[in-house]
Amino acid sequence: MTVPAVMKAIVVSGKGGPEVLSLGDVPVPHPGPGEVLIKVAAAGVNRPDVLQRQGLYPPPKGHSDLLGLEVSGIIAALGSDIERLAVGDAVLALVNGGGYAEFVSTPEICCIRKPDTISFEEAAGIPETFFTVWHNVFERGGLKRGESFLVHGGSGGIGVTAIQLAKAFGAHVLTTTGSDEKCLAAQALGADVAINYRTQDFTEIVKSETGGRGVDLILDVVGGDYIEKNLRSLAEDGRLVNIAFQRGATATIDFMRVMLKRLTITGSTLRVRSNDFKGHLSREIETHVMPLIASGKIKIPLDSTYPLSSASDAHRRMETSAHIGKIVLKVH
Repeated sequence: MTVPAVMKAIVVSGKGGPEVLSLGDVPVPHPGPGEVLIKVAAAGVNRPDVLQRQGLYPPPKGHSDLLGLEVSGIIAALGSDIERLAVGDAVLALVNGGGYAEFVSTPEICCIRKPDTISFEEAAGIPETFFTVWHNVFERGGLKRGESFLVHGGSGGIGVTAIQLAKAFGAHVLTTTGSDEKCLAAQALGADVAINYRTQDFTEIVKSETGGRGVDLILDVVGGDYIEKNLRSLAEDGRLVNIAFQRGATATIDFMRVMLKRLTITGSTLRVRSNDFKGHLSREIETHVMPLIASGKIKIPLDSTYPLSSASDAHRRMETSAHIGKIVLKVH
């Protein structure tokens, strides 16, 4: 496969709104040892991209300054010490930035072969959300078959992923969303209970649905005043996992409740973790989740797709919070 020296990519001209995104020419990256170069077919759009554009989430040292944390595409070139993949293989991959471009390099260990049963657009919507959910719900949160699980933001990328994975592995699933339409969409994906947080108090619904016991695990992307409400909604020995803070990262909480109910509060962020750790998650997803996706048991709901040149419109869609499922950029 011929690889050009220059490629089209989305560049960011300063911190600001979606209007700071534009299509420009940048050098094609060269894959280093243990890395592959992917000719990008599609790239997922995520809230960390929006935060980076706003200047609130700078890339870690050594990561690409370009936006984009997940892609699908075809292997175009190999660095040294490549063991599993070959030029021409179709893959999906978690990348250290640079996904909003025609080519991106990433460690081979962060790549997963794309099943023939899904499109490149669907494949691009897998890495960021599935890696995040798997680690935080099943590894950090320790969700077990038969437990009850609440995920906030049930219509976004994290939410639709968490609902399906938790249900597939035997949990009783509750979720919050911002409209009756989104509640119906969440239930169609497997949620047992969908709560419209604009018209209902989720703490009261959780209490009613669990007979006053509370849920075993909560995955929260909201933060702020939800933190104390989450603690009230947990059962004894319950676990709260925070992975984002749309309403703020600080809160006043009653630690007596934590002590008496023996609660665990934890959280994580994926971007700063090592490539080896991301490789570990790749193998976990490849083993436990990809067969469910390939068979169609777990879906990758796509809200909308945009050409690479319209990344600003994709960000505007993300910022409305009206989307249900993944927003994806089509590149090739």
